[in-house]
Amino acid sequence: MSKFLSFCILVLLVGSVAAGGWFAWLGQQGSRGGSGTRVLQVAHGLPTHHPVHRGLEEMARLVAEKSHGRLKFRLFHSEQLGTEVECLEKAQAGTLAITKVSAAVAGNFVPVYRTFSLPYLFRDEGHFWRVLDGEIGAGMLERLSTKGDGSPSGLRGLAWYDSGSRSFYAKVPLRGPDDLRGLKVRTMSDPVAMDTVQALGGSPTPIAWGELYTALHQGTVDGAENNPPSFLTSRHFEICKHYLLDHHSRIPDVLVMSEAVWQTLNGNEKRWIAGAARESGLFQRGVWAEESAKALEELKASGVSVVETDPVAFVGRTASVMEKYATGEIGGLVDKIRAVP
Repeated sequence: MSKFLSFCILVLLVGSVAAGGWFAWLGQQGSRGGSGTRVLQVAHGLPTHHPVHRGLEEMARLVAEKSHGRLKFRLFHSEQLGTEVECLEKAQAGTLAITKVSAAVAGNFVPVYRTFSLPYLFRDEGHFWRVLDGEIGAGMLERLSTKGDGSPSGLRGLAWYDSGSRSFYAKVPLRGPDDLRGLKVRTMSDPVAMDTVQALGGSPTPIAWGELYTALHQGTVDGAENNPPSFLTSRHFEICKHYLLDHHSRIPDVLVMSEAVWQTLNGNEKRWIAGAARESGLFQRGVWAEESAKALEELKASGVSVVETDPVAFVGRTASVMEKYATGEIGGLVDKIRAVP
């Protein structure tokens, strides 16, 4: 075989490998069938019955409807493509089109998102949605595109999804902040969550969610905190019969799109996705409200004492947490949020 022929074969082989990698990437992010249909991958970590998945199903339906079938989603659930952090990293890299992430997790990539973890930041649910549906919410979606140092994050915020509010539950009666004093309360491994429990007189104890039922049963902790659907589906109510609705934390979910994939879309595709994201957010909000109300009724029917409380006393006791974390850009955002009527 001549040297020239060998060289030609080598070039063809290298080109084939490179092209294979490129088309594999296109296949992951925006494969187009013979009819011109483009398919985008969308992934999250929750089961198919969860309001988030139902919201994404609605978004997929809306996108297909708006595009007359020219743009479609392929949904992956239950961490089929990785954890929240892993999916967010894939979106940054351009190997995943869209994902859902908690604003708390987004704070690891864009620090100002940690604002949402602060205790009693919102006066009530109405205030929460007035903030997210207004200029502040729109600005925060846009802010997701930039890291704390001003460099591009590789991400684009599309819409807000509801994830409810977190409240305390325990084995002993809970009616106000005094009842938390001395209790060992499971928290997330988050400094703000731990400082909040400590400010209320409790002993914060980080434990993995999957290990919490056993920890409650064995007495490692006396209680925990979460939203009604999570309290119900985890079956923690079998051990903890007291639920205090203090709504100390309202951390939204955010639909995130890869900026790299966004830039491959044409104008119509961008409009279809942006519109479908907003509409699906309203749909998902309604689904969450239904599921949360249903969960509370099931908890009561299972013998759980559900107590509504005025958060004013809690706000005063956690002022030190606000003072510690509400500085710089986060402090400015807190002031703007509080100014919303």
